[in-house]
Amino acid sequence: MTYDRIFADRFFAGKSEEKSAVFIFSQVNRRFFTGYGATDGAVLITDKRSIFLTDFRYITDAHRYVKNMEIVETADIGQSVREILDSEKIDRVYVEQSVLTLSEAKQFAEKFAPAVIADSKAADILIGELRATKDNRQLELIKKSQSITDASFEHILPFIKEGVTERSLALEIEFFMRKNGAERVAFDLIICAGENGDCPHAVPGDYRIKQGDFITMDIGAVYNGWHSDMTRTVALGEISAEQKKVYDTVLAAQLAAMEKVKAGANCCDVDAAARDLITEAGYGPYFGHSTGHGVGMEIHEAPTVSARSAQILQKGMIITDEPGIYLPGKFGVRIEDMLCVTENGYENLTKSPKNLIIL
Repeated sequence: MTYDRIFADRFFAGKSEEKSAVFIFSQVNRRFFTGYGATDGAVLITDKRSIFLTDFRYITDAHRYVKNMEIVETADIGQSVREILDSEKIDRVYVEQSVLTLSEAKQFAEKFAPAVIADSKAADILIGELRATKDNRQLELIKKSQSITDASFEHILPFIKEGVTERSLALEIEFFMRKNGAERVAFDLIICAGENGDCPHAVPGDYRIKQGDFITMDIGAVYNGWHSDMTRTVALGEISAEQKKVYDTVLAAQLAAMEKVKAGANCCDVDAAARDLITEAGYGPYFGHSTGHGVGMEIHEAPTVSARSAQILQKGMIITDEPGIYLPGKFGVRIEDMLCVTENGYENLTKSPKNLIIL
């Protein structure tokens, strides 16, 4: 059964007396349900029908790629949806409350009348649950995405030399990813060296790498809509005892968190395994972000692996494990893998080495 009908079966269960539909407008959720990445269009799901609406620009490809839905060509999505609602005698429409802007919500409310937009996050919640766990096909696409990222890391190592800029490394990685099958990078790549590494989300700039620098590379690709995410920190030339201690601490913390990962584990306990070790080593104030997050059709999605998260890991979830230490004005270290949660543990999708590489 396709995800649109799985969604329909769960969503409309218990709503037999309510004539309702779900309107899906966001690009990422449209792609999740259709498998087609058009930048415009909408999906309407009722208890019996799944309909993809798009305009002339995409209609040919829609018929080529969307196999699980009726396809409607339209110059006005709102008007076409209204006509379907009228014909089906639907009086209530659920939307993605967490995605639509206020102006979009007002526009659709006017277009759909007399049907009303439900004041409910039920659609968002169920879509989030469906997207949080990956099936075998989705897992294979994420593995392919990560394989491109692993290859990019191996490719970039010979380019890391004294005098090379952070920006040039970022550009080389992006070019390699696209050349090797990525449709794009998964996010603005983070390449930071020396004291710039004290910022977890530093922007690659014109800093020229020096001997003794740590170089942190947070990189990821998108393959057929599915994301990957990996961080490695390497060194150029001889490093200090403090740098070595910080690196070893982060690696130990990352491995400690990894050992907590399995179906049924609480996300806050996974986070605590890494955070407690870093705190015990005296670096607690310098680890200020969560230990991980879900990855899939977006680079950040459920679940959140943080100290405040009460989410329970489920088989098939893909999460990152990425503790870090960032010493102001000195350097930073982060190590990140992607893990697929299994019944009794995890499958590590990241194949790049984690031992300290000194170039």
